[in-house]
Amino acid sequence: MRLWEIDFARGIAVIVMVLFNWSFALYYLGVYTITDSWVFWQILPRLIGGSFIFIAGMSLWLSYSNNVSVKRHLSRGLKIFAIGLGITAATWLVFPRDVIVFGILHMIGLSVITGYFLIRIEARMLAGAAVSLIAAGIILQNYVFGFPYLVWLGFIPAGFRTLDYFPMLPWFGVFLAGIAFGKVFYTKNAAKTKQNLSPITFAGRHSLAIYLAHQPLLIAALFAMGLL
Repeated sequence: MRLWEIDFARGIAVIVMVLFNWSFALYYLGVYTITDSWVFWQILPRLIGGSFIFIAGMSLWLSYSNNVSVKRHLSRGLKIFAIGLGITAATWLVFPRDVIVFGILHMIGLSVITGYFLIRIEARMLAGAAVSLIAAGIILQNYVFGFPYLVWLGFIPAGFRTLDYFPMLPWFGVFLAGIAFGKVFYTKNAAKTKQNLSPITFAGRHSLAIYLAHQPLLIAALFAMGLL
């Protein structure tokens, strides 16, 4: 069974994500600007993305606790990463100036694969590594580099533009923090607790499907209303 509280937390993140992304889409498409607040446009999306990544780390630990299969976890990570590549292709066709090269799905997919091989490390060491990676990523954001091939890691090239960017530094540190948290607060039997079938937990259980569907639905609605 799934942990209802994790699905609930993910569901809250999904709802806030949809509201923010629709707000951004309305702004990007020139339909409506909800606010000029720096906190809304810069801090909120990072909090939303960080929530998903942290929960993904916890979920990897819970999944590993019930099934240590390499094939299962690598397959899951590759699936998420492949969907990220699909989003790269779609944005290259529709928004070529702002193509998503390494967004949150790329990052989570690669983190699931990498995190599986680190998951046996004790929690305090994972937490220490998390702090170091987060600090390294924050420092990297202050620099611009003359090459593009490490953009996935956090080395931002000059003139780089994208609609969604979650490099491994610092965000893999947040993922490791989620694993460490899960190892401390959840035992192997924790995943057998009862589910809560509220609409929010339902959204949390189907977060990937909602993520993939919510923007096309908004754009279709705007076309139907004659706003695009």
